[in-house]
Amino acid sequence: MCEFTVGVTGASGSACARRLIAALAAHPDVERVNAVMSGSALMVAREELGPTDAGMPAMRATLDGGSSKVRWFEESHVGASIASGSHIVAGMAIVPCSTGTLGSIAAGSSRNLIHRAAEVALKERRRLILGVREAPLSLIHIENMLTVTRAGAIVLPITPTFYHHPRTIDDVVDRYVERVLDHLGLAHAGPRWG
Repeated sequence: MCEFTVGVTGASGSACARRLIAALAAHPDVERVNAVMSGSALMVAREELGPTDAGMPAMRATLDGGSSKVRWFEESHVGASIASGSHIVAGMAIVPCSTGTLGSIAAGSSRNLIHRAAEVALKERRRLILGVREAPLSLIHIENMLTVTRAGAIVLPITPTFYHHPRTIDDVVDRYVERVLDHLGLAHAGPRWG
């Protein structure tokens, strides 16, 4: 049994965050999901998932489905357990990961708990998945991706795949989340190529 951390930041992809948190919370090998949602993520999630007037507690409930395995932290709580390398987690995924968050991680500038938990993952050589969501990419974005990749992160952009013939948005979201689970080292029943 192990713990994972999920950061949710202010880029498009709230459905992916919701599905990832649900998949981790339902996984038999996962004991706890530590979750942090930024204020910007709340604004985006209101637009993408509704209701548009939802506060942070209501949106957290929308994302975690009421699972008792999910423990939420305030983004300002930089003294939280997940801000320390002595707190063992098996990995972290930031889904979606804004390019602002990507830049802060690349620069080693921990301005909130999401940044700090990612910094801890890198320094402790733990899995860190960044679900970057932006298009088109500027040279700054690409250089930041190079920097975090060299530091040990895996940049796994939120992009659709079509070889499995998705019929719904949920199909696209599920295939993306299954790729995140692959990179976190967790088994799933999703389809495989070949």
